[in-house]
Amino acid sequence: MEILKLENLTKKYGKKDTLVTALDNVSFSVEKGEFVAIVGASGSGKSTLLHLIGGVDKPTSGKVFIDGTDIYKLNNDNLAIFRRRKVGLIYQFYNLIPILNVKENITLPCDLDGEKVDEKRLNEILYILGLDKRSEHLPNQLSGGQQQRVSIGRAIINNPSIVLADEPTGNLDSKASREIMDLLKVYNKKYKQTLIVITHDENIALEADRIITMQDGKIIKDEKIK
Repeated sequence: MEILKLENLTKKYGKKDTLVTALDNVSFSVEKGEFVAIVGASGSGKSTLLHLIGGVDKPTSGKVFIDGTDIYKLNNDNLAIFRRRKVGLIYQFYNLIPILNVKENITLPCDLDGEKVDEKRLNEILYILGLDKRSEHLPNQLSGGQQQRVSIGRAIINNPSIVLADEPTGNLDSKASREIMDLLKVYNKKYKQTLIVITHDENIALEADRIITMQDGKIIKDEKIK
């Protein structure tokens, strides 16, 4: 089942002499439950692509379909709601709210939606992430790896159609990086969570089902690994 489809996605910045094409006519699709790694040198368009897929930025032209919805046909308010419910975003620098504890950071998307928290799902997430005994801790009382676990919990609490991770281990040591990738793979395999990860780490990329390589805003290779 196709969960994500990109059609001729293009993003340009500037005008005339200062015109930069960050993404150049990119098209591909992703199946539900697939784990895709996106690799390429800095400036190749990886992060731009991820932001366009997640509805964080808007393309110059082209379309993004998530779960059959053409997301850029939605107005800004509806796009924000769709993104909160259907897209889980994990960044390199966690982006946690410092005055909220672990549980409150994880359930923030539910609170913003005015939705009742599924306590059973929350407790399961806390347990799997190894945060069940730290649910009342504030971010500054956690290690970097623990803070990234919280950001994973926040990304998956609403059971999104797709999880997008931008260098999720880039700010962590090797042990914490391994733990974070193991956790993401648990959700990918056990819960069929569709996962797209941007990474510079070749070992992480090789754990994916598929590797998309970018260069100068274009896809130069798209290969199945498993």
